[in-house]
Amino acid sequence: MDFGLVPPNGVGPLRIGMTRRAANTALDSLRDPSALSESDRPGQHVFRPSGLMISIHCMRDTLEAIELGRPSSQADRVLFQGVDVFALPAREVVRRVGELTSIEEDPDDDASIIAPDLLLSFWRPFAADDEPEEEQGYYFSSVLLARPGYYDTPAQATERLQQSS
Repeated sequence: MDFGLVPPNGVGPLRIGMTRRAANTALDSLRDPSALSESDRPGQHVFRPSGLMISIHCMRDTLEAIELGRPSSQADRVLFQGVDVFALPAREVVRRVGELTSIEEDPDDDASIIAPDLLLSFWRPFAADDEPEEEQGYYFSSVLLARPGYYDTPAQATERLQQSS
């Protein structure tokens, strides 16, 4: 199954801004009833048979972020504008996403990148761009799609509020 990242809206039936109850229902709809995982946590995350992890993050009864973890097979793909974010090497994902929007290194983790205008965040535990056999560093391990302002400091949040007024 293909999961299209559509910032700032969501992924599949999961929509940023929906209620926690609606997000729980949408998350549950992404489970494969024929292959339930013992790792599933209703209202938190599910694992599909491919190994794809889908996690929701809610605050104040509202879905604020969706995180997807790299599957172990190609049965599920996570795409952003045609870019398969887990099948391609991280360096190639950065190049292709950088052609579509501005990207920057995560200031707290130089192996990861953020597309701040979209609020997509790509994570891996370390960079190993020249070592394809080192999968954890050669590919991204997870991608987070969040509401605008998700990473704002208090000062940035105040500025965002002033700009929208």
